[in-house]
Amino acid sequence: MSPTLELTQALMSRRSVTPADEGCQELMIERLRAAGFQIEPLPFGNVANFWAWRGSAAAPVLCFAGHTDVVPTGPLEEWRSDPFTPTLREGMLYGRGAADMKSGLAAMVTAAEAFVAAHPRHRGRIAFLITSDEEGPSVDGTKRVAALLGERGERIDWCVVGEPSSERTIGDTIKIGRRGSFSGRLTVHGVQGHVAYPQLAENPVHTLAPALAELTQRVWDQGNEHFEPTSFQISNLNAGTGAPNVIPGELKARFNLRYSPVQTLEGLKQTVEGILKRHGVRFTIEWYLSGEPFYTTPGALSEAVCAAIRSVTGAAPRLSTGGGTSDGRFIAPLGAQVVELGVVNATIHKVNECVRVEDIDALHRMYFNVLANLLA
Repeated sequence: MSPTLELTQALMSRRSVTPADEGCQELMIERLRAAGFQIEPLPFGNVANFWAWRGSAAAPVLCFAGHTDVVPTGPLEEWRSDPFTPTLREGMLYGRGAADMKSGLAAMVTAAEAFVAAHPRHRGRIAFLITSDEEGPSVDGTKRVAALLGERGERIDWCVVGEPSSERTIGDTIKIGRRGSFSGRLTVHGVQGHVAYPQLAENPVHTLAPALAELTQRVWDQGNEHFEPTSFQISNLNAGTGAPNVIPGELKARFNLRYSPVQTLEGLKQTVEGILKRHGVRFTIEWYLSGEPFYTTPGALSEAVCAAIRSVTGAAPRLSTGGGTSDGRFIAPLGAQVVELGVVNATIHKVNECVRVEDIDALHRMYFNVLANLLA
């Protein structure tokens, strides 16, 4: 068994459902400290974080970033094996966190160990920024640590986030940016009443329906050469008392806009609120920004990552900004170039989450090659 597979299994055995860490970070810290890294635990609230670095030069700084927390298991009866007992079957490793992202964490650590052993006097610094809050609210994790690093004047030149970026085969896709995420909590105000006397009530479901149709059918933009178009999605919709003969007095909805950089936050607000007002909806909205768009212009990091992948697979990756958000959105504002490289994402957040065993070791080699390309 390879050291990377062994460490992956050790991390997966810990039930680190967000925001719990359950000793995953201590396991990583122990390995990194033995390799000469200085460690700074940075807990905030009930979230475990740490910042680690090795190297005497101030720059350049290559940071590996990731998270030890995982999403809940879902229905246990649908798993073919215990989700927190790493299980090997037919060349696949099954269990929660196999792909998202404990194999990535293990590959980072073992790649750093191997690189330091081969290049003990490497140039620049190798750093790690690890959290247990990526799958949760993302408030007391990388967001807080990145803000602290910024306040202290710490620099990160290049950042490799270990999120599962590959689509069909390891290394076929890397993320060089992400759309922004802008959410709203909408309350539509009506007047409760008896269904037999609608003239004495105001049904918020009926009031919202035409506006909602326009919002969901709207072509917000065409995106640009790097980003997919902006999209609008309702994630939760609730109204009614449960009684079949009562018109509800209120409707609550949650929605999200994944927006490309051609939009502005104020423009999105004005458009949504303008459509609601035009349709006569009486409403209040609470707005929440989860993360602004970021994009890494092709340069030293993306070139090093592409070369590292080619040396393992023989093929160049596709550069993408698709998918959801990642903690890269908090690191990019520090001035860092950010690239996401990880295993295949087909089973993340699903029951029977899994990863190809051979991909775990391939990712280790890719990370080692990135280190060698930039810091050897």
